[in-house]
Amino acid sequence: MNDYKVLKTFLLAAEKRNFAQVARELDMTPAAVTRAIAALENDLGVQLFVRTTRQVSLTTDGAVFAAQIQPAVTALENARRDVINAHKADQGRLRISAPTWLGKTVLPPILSGFRELYPKMCFEISLSDGLVNIVDDDYDLAIRISSAPSDKFTIWRKIAVVRRILVAAPGSRFAGMEHPSELTPDDCLAYSGESRRENWILSDGGGSVTVSAGRAFSANSGEVLSDMAADGLGVAMLPGFHVAEHLQTGKLIRVLKEWSPPDLWLTLYYPPYQALPPRIASFSKFFEEQVPAYMVTLD
Repeated sequence: MNDYKVLKTFLLAAEKRNFAQVARELDMTPAAVTRAIAALENDLGVQLFVRTTRQVSLTTDGAVFAAQIQPAVTALENARRDVINAHKADQGRLRISAPTWLGKTVLPPILSGFRELYPKMCFEISLSDGLVNIVDDDYDLAIRISSAPSDKFTIWRKIAVVRRILVAAPGSRFAGMEHPSELTPDDCLAYSGESRRENWILSDGGGSVTVSAGRAFSANSGEVLSDMAADGLGVAMLPGFHVAEHLQTGKLIRVLKEWSPPDLWLTLYYPPYQALPPRIASFSKFFEEQVPAYMVTLD
């Protein structure tokens, strides 16, 4: 970083036009500032400053050089600051990917609470219900609600079990069903990140049944599926938080209560760090502590 320090000294001298003031701001001696500038001039083979007993001023070459290196030195300073802050628990920037519903309802109060504790933290939030490539897309962590993780190339942290239920409109023909065999692929509204069909595996504790879903309708939004089910289009299999409001208002009811799909997990996952950077570790701990208060569970 010696060249960086010399360039930073030069730019400050170009701004202040006073080597003594530069020395005070950089905690250097005036002689050290003079030597640094002289060494830079010798290296470049041009005179950067005109020095008199009263003032220091830039030469034409000096002004051109200052204008050209300023963006690079600023970028280097920003990168240096970000790297240093990345290893602090109370400041830095976090790029987070989160599911749409959770990002709209659960994440805001958690972020607000975390920033009250750590006001120097900054956030970039991206909402998406699909899986992301956390490394290529340059996220610090992602929040996901999905089946048990199987990715061997990222770090996973299971936070909580997320249970799903089957719901339908109370006045629909699905309200009185007694067995999953009564469902056809056209009746089942599929949740798919790519809007494709899916298979529902339902168990009553003694056996299991596989039901094909999504032949007539699929979506990558739980809100859309809950609304379509409330309109009588079919049966949806969703986490409780997606349907809680419709259940409370009576627009949806639970069906086939004895039959349960496999649980999902609320999970944090990260790039393959050898150890979590402090700012990510501190947020993860806070998230894990706070999120149960905002999650709706329907047992």
